[in-house]
Amino acid sequence: MRRAVIVDAVRTPFGKGRPGGALHGVHPVDLYAGLLAAIVQRNGLDPTLVEDVVTGCVIQVGEQAGNIGRQAVLAAGFPESVPAVTIDRKCGSALQAMDFAATGVIAGAYDIVIAGGVEMMSTVEAKSNRMGRDSLGPRFAERYPAGMVHQGVSAELIAARFGLSRAGMDGFAVQSHALAARAEDEGVFDGAILPVGRVKRDEGLRRGTSADALAALKPAFRTEEMTARFPEIAWQVTAGTSSQVSDGASALLIMEESRAIGLGLSPRAAITHFAVVGDDPLMMLTGVIPATRKLLEKAGLAIGDISAFEINEAFASVVLAWGQAVDADMDRVNRFGGAIALGHPVGASGGRLVMNLLAALERDGGRFGVVSMCESGGMANATLLERLG
Repeated sequence: MRRAVIVDAVRTPFGKGRPGGALHGVHPVDLYAGLLAAIVQRNGLDPTLVEDVVTGCVIQVGEQAGNIGRQAVLAAGFPESVPAVTIDRKCGSALQAMDFAATGVIAGAYDIVIAGGVEMMSTVEAKSNRMGRDSLGPRFAERYPAGMVHQGVSAELIAARFGLSRAGMDGFAVQSHALAARAEDEGVFDGAILPVGRVKRDEGLRRGTSADALAALKPAFRTEEMTARFPEIAWQVTAGTSSQVSDGASALLIMEESRAIGLGLSPRAAITHFAVVGDDPLMMLTGVIPATRKLLEKAGLAIGDISAFEINEAFASVVLAWGQAVDADMDRVNRFGGAIALGHPVGASGGRLVMNLLAALERDGGRFGVVSMCESGGMANATLLERLG
């Protein structure tokens, strides 16, 4: 039976996604191309052997338009014979790229493939690919006449539904920064982060973040319109308990296991099971709950069988609600911090979560790890890794 394995995984540091951010001004093609060139070089791999490059990118306009994966392949100096495709599953795009790549390996379509993602949120703004206020069309509006809401409002709805407190969410955010700072100091990210010029570390990490400092922040998403529409919301979500807008890229080298061994490479983990779900588009971010359940059911595993989890910190409320719903041991979740501390370049973040999950499994000797990401429009995907070696 064919098995898809992760051989290597690299990413850039994540910069603040605004003018003046550490990576602002770097072209996204160049940012991603640097990783593609590096991942074949550090594994001594002839790029001619790469059969496809599957790339996540959410805002595919401007500098990120026109199949950025293919442009990066050429910019990296790969042979012109190497193809690429660019996909958009919102925040889960890079994770979905990995899942598609692994599925192709298992099915026999590929032996060697690179999956990853890129997003320059400082230069290609969110929703700049929308054609206008009514771009979802009249049939969508007929089904949902009240309309959708900003993800921050969805995070508030989740907090209300699951009875989450402001103090609990602030405390989760403080912990994210503290865990990320400790991981950085201990060199957890050293093998995964490739410097971009003089930029060597994630820019968004705020050392010394305190509960008192976060308690002083005002709710970020309260408006008169939303307050009237949702009287149940207590308005507790702030910038401090939200993921950071970021620039960055990630890439993973995925192979059929016997091919990797034949090339003298050491697989780090097998990609064994996948799940993708649709969920309530108004709540939007709760899909990680059914995605995790579906994944575990497919694998025949229980929540207690999982050594480490990476659940994307779109907002603190998302991860806390997920943990409550699936009864997870939160000490096993996001061991090295998450998007609240490290940043969230939406097309690339899935790769970063996989890298953190690999690090957690390898440091503790755990066998199984789960990564899941909520996505705009009420979707989520989830993937099971099995550590090898």
